[in-house]
Amino acid sequence: MEWFGATEYWTSRLVFQKGLAALYLVAFLTAALQFRALIGERGMLPVPRFVARVPARRSPSLFHLHYSDRFFAGCAWAGCAVAAALLAGADALVPLWAAMLLWLVPWALYLSIVNVGQTWYAFGWESLLLEAGFLGVFLGNDEVAPPVVVLFLLRWVLFRVEFGAGLIKMRGDECWRRLTCLDHHHETQPMPGPLSWFFHHLPKPLHRVETAANHVTQLVVPFLLFAPQPVASAAALMIVTQLWLVLSGNFAWLNWITVVLALPVVAWPSDPPPVGDAPLWYVVVVLAVSALLLALSHAPVRNMLSRRQVMNRSFDPLHLVNTYGAFGTVSRVRHEVVLEGTADETPREDSEWQEYEFKGKPGDPKRWPRQFAPYHLRLDWLMWFAALSPAYASPWFGGLVERLLENDPDTLRLLRRSPFPADAPPRHIRARLFRYRFTTWRELRETGACWERTYVREFFPPTRLAGSARKS
Repeated sequence: MEWFGATEYWTSRLVFQKGLAALYLVAFLTAALQFRALIGERGMLPVPRFVARVPARRSPSLFHLHYSDRFFAGCAWAGCAVAAALLAGADALVPLWAAMLLWLVPWALYLSIVNVGQTWYAFGWESLLLEAGFLGVFLGNDEVAPPVVVLFLLRWVLFRVEFGAGLIKMRGDECWRRLTCLDHHHETQPMPGPLSWFFHHLPKPLHRVETAANHVTQLVVPFLLFAPQPVASAAALMIVTQLWLVLSGNFAWLNWITVVLALPVVAWPSDPPPVGDAPLWYVVVVLAVSALLLALSHAPVRNMLSRRQVMNRSFDPLHLVNTYGAFGTVSRVRHEVVLEGTADETPREDSEWQEYEFKGKPGDPKRWPRQFAPYHLRLDWLMWFAALSPAYASPWFGGLVERLLENDPDTLRLLRRSPFPADAPPRHIRARLFRYRFTTWRELRETGACWERTYVREFFPPTRLAGSARKS
């Protein structure tokens, strides 16, 4: 069946699978290290409470059958182990059917996590990892040539990622059409990186070039993905754009998975070993799954064509086909929620309020941003949304404050530093809203601070635990 496989894409499949396995490893590691405080049995949004009210048909997950923190940890670390094995090439050492099952394991485990992760997992890159990961199941191993139809579907996912993001920008904030969004974006993005300060201070004409290049990459280049080689290798422009974004900020693994999707489109030199025809059962399975995914694609296509286009939405509970997009609106002003505690029995304005330091989000104006992506600091990201509107934080912010008042170890591990020793928790916690802006070159030289912040208003009033009883 020469029509079914494309041996010239042997290397393309290899680089995609290695990249996918590496991102699975990061995702499972993120889940294993953060879940207890976020969605654990004593977390801010506990899984047991979620599965009790949401039926399994709406959020298929192993955790509808059983949940305990130990079981969740076992699933997350098992996902790490399988991802590491795939990264090492374990799928090439087993028969084709076993390789497919091996790739199915991290997909099923991560689907189970995402479907109970609630707002902590409501990011487009979660669905993108699942959609790409599902296709990865059917790419085969060294026994067969990469299936042409699956390679096409990978390009179809990449098309929707880039073109959908381009459309949401053109339909959204007028600054994208005026080429001025990057005058603000590097400063107001969710989690700046170590070079964001410098990107922000690039000359404004260069910001216009950045924005225009982004439009070309997202609105023109996607159509070249379906052209013959070497034209399709224009996907390299997408890789360059994504690496530019990696340098300019922290966007978890969004940029990296887009790069991984673009890598197999590029014409890589390939010297594949001889292979026989694909087994009939494999051909039937791949074609049936491909037909299903193409049929399900009507939903994201309709969304892209709609004037009311939405970003980052799944159209089925298995996250098989989704819609993507980012920053349809760009903030002009950066606000940050600053959490503070005091040991005083009765809080006053002249009380000694000590600030909690987060790992990634801006806090101390003199602390330079660090690089964390592709690792995902979920609490830091949600704090950015909280600063945009208290409504984003209403389901979990009270729980965060309560756990800080208890000096909860799992919650404190999500932070860079707590100002209170483990045996002396604060008596009261408050949150205040500040406006942050990047300092100028002169201010940086004079003060050593990369941020300047100004108090705006109270975000959460001073609060203490009601006796020794734990709030629900």
